[in-house]
Amino acid sequence: MSEHEMVDASALAAMRRELIDSYDEELEQELEEDRLDRLDAESAQPGGLGRKEYFRELLRLQHELVRLQDWVQHERLRIVVLFEGRDSAGKGGVIKRITQRLNPRVCRVAALPAPSERERTQWYFQRYVAHLPAAGEIVLFDRSWYNRAGVERVMGFCSESDVEEFFRSVPEFERMLVRSGIVLLKYWFSITDAEQALRFRMRIEDPLKQWKLSPMDVESRRRWEDYTRAKEDMLARTHIPEAPWWVVEAVDKRRARLNCIGHFLEQVPYGDVAHPPVNLPDRVRHADYIRAPVPREMIVPDRY
Repeated sequence: MSEHEMVDASALAAMRRELIDSYDEELEQELEEDRLDRLDAESAQPGGLGRKEYFRELLRLQHELVRLQDWVQHERLRIVVLFEGRDSAGKGGVIKRITQRLNPRVCRVAALPAPSERERTQWYFQRYVAHLPAAGEIVLFDRSWYNRAGVERVMGFCSESDVEEFFRSVPEFERMLVRSGIVLLKYWFSITDAEQALRFRMRIEDPLKQWKLSPMDVESRRRWEDYTRAKEDMLARTHIPEAPWWVVEAVDKRRARLNCIGHFLEQVPYGDVAHPPVNLPDRVRHADYIRAPVPREMIVPDRY
């Protein structure tokens, strides 16, 4: 086999692993513990986690997330988690696994679009403040106010004076949040140039993922080095004791998800919350109750 053929074979194998991983979410939602033993490690990367090991640990961590959720409600905590990183770094994937089994009224995601004309005239942090949690809530920001230090700076959507003002303001803004009692965590998902290229190629090839690849993402490939410089400046100037940055090595998606969730759980001390036993009452029945028939034209066709 020629060197070129070996490179193509390696790329195809990587794409196959990526495709399997992209459809694992449906499997995760239906997996039962006794079915895990029937899974093999066919999609495991060399030195990586097999599906069986990955799912078993993911389910364990999700059980702990449910315990944390109960504790947050019971203690009326307020938690904010920021997820930042390059396009395709895996932020959305870990957010999905965190929220998958939680109550959306307790744990919600804030993924803000580009600011409107009106929002551009407001105090920069104003539109983010509106999404901060009340007591007993967890908010996960899929990108955050750090857009100013990243995409806005690199793509020229703001001036350098705007960036400097952001760097002066953000440490005080975050200290204010922490002083108010909010638990603030900041994660940066780190991937390599080659890994991002592979994931972008997957989005181009997979019709179910093409919507994820925006013109801004394509341009970000060309400006990789600009984004690197912006990221390094951001981490250096906003890594503060009250709200430090945590870097997640995210080339291996499965390890990144487990590592991030496990670390998140370690940052918030929590315990068991006693719940009163649930007793299902007998249904009340009335002799004169007759269930009305459903008109056939209202019934969804039974195609499957």
